[in-house]
Amino acid sequence: MSNRRRWAGLALLLALLACAPVPAAAQDAGALTQQMLVARAAEVYATRLNDHVLDGDTRFAARINAIAATLIARARRDYPETADWAWEVHTTDDPDQNADCMAGGKILVSLAYVRRLELNDADLAMLLAHEIEHAALRHNLKEYQQALRLDPRWAGRPFLELEHAVDHDSGLMNQLASTNYEQEVEADREGMLLAWRAGWPAAQLAGYFRKMYRASAEPRRSKPDYPSPLLRWQAARDLAATLQKNYVQAPSEPLH
Repeated sequence: MSNRRRWAGLALLLALLACAPVPAAAQDAGALTQQMLVARAAEVYATRLNDHVLDGDTRFAARINAIAATLIARARRDYPETADWAWEVHTTDDPDQNADCMAGGKILVSLAYVRRLELNDADLAMLLAHEIEHAALRHNLKEYQQALRLDPRWAGRPFLELEHAVDHDSGLMNQLASTNYEQEVEADREGMLLAWRAGWPAAQLAGYFRKMYRASAEPRRSKPDYPSPLLRWQAARDLAATLQKNYVQAPSEPLH
């Protein structure tokens, strides 16, 4: 989700320039709806697609779509609301992008990132499953709800101002850091479980975190809103060992 801040700012600027009507954040956190965020994500995703050369490597795009299809099929069973999403999967050559899945199932994956880490299919399954879990677990919605709990004054202001603030207001970002940290840990854990339930061997999925650790300039450094690559790799290995030792993997769709 490392590029979400940049695109949220761009989306805000475009909306203000267009003088588009903006939904007001409600009086309490519970009044923010997932449906509103799905609609917003579709708008931002469309803008992002216009700014990228998409699916330029057809073989890579087909590879990503095939892996994503198995994970989406599993997610639709595990998270029934996602069965109604208009899922989209695209690839880009943008070296500043890695991968993300926005609310409503809007996925974008960078070929440059995949090449840099030399990701195999199991690594890609883990990467995609992590991002899918961010969307399926409603992490954006929960982040906004937490922001409103922390500072109820946002409730009477336009939603796009809150959307911008959670990624640009340093004070609010510091307050939300622990929430974001927990969401990353949750997406790692639930992402591995999702991909494992879809048929991928747990030990192979953990390999993604090893590659991320080895590629990092600061593999042991955690941030207030993000666990270190080392911690993520250790957690992935532990979960993979638990799954291999204690559970029998059910057969699923053919993957590879």
